[in-house]
Amino acid sequence: MFRFMHNLRYKTTNWKQYNQSLINRDSLTFWIDEKAIQLWNQTKPGHNEKTRLFSDLAIATALMIKCVFSMPLRSLQRSINSVFKVAQLPLLCPHCSCVSRLCFLMRVQIVNPNMIHD
Repeated sequence: MFRFMHNLRYKTTNWKQYNQSLINRDSLTFWIDEKAIQLWNQTKPGHNEKTRLFSDLAIATALMIKCVFSMPLRSLQRSINSVFKVAQLPLLCPHCSCVSRLCFLMRVQIVNPNMIHD
């Protein structure tokens, strides 16, 4: 009986749908709010009265994406810039050294819904 079960295989009959499902499997969608676009660049001076180029929102967003996708900072910068390029937004990701320097000043918490226990 086990031998018979081992020989059974699923046969794909709708190749067009199967191929499309493989293409869509690695699809990624970002929703970028208009308010987030407006707040992306820094408008007030930083700690040393030096004007910072990026807001806390930009740094926090970069850190969240870094944590979710387990990316090194340089790859993160390239990925976020490519998202902005595809979306045709005139924004840039904070430089990896900027994110590295400012990550200690921010507390970013990511809650995994699968880890919450009642």
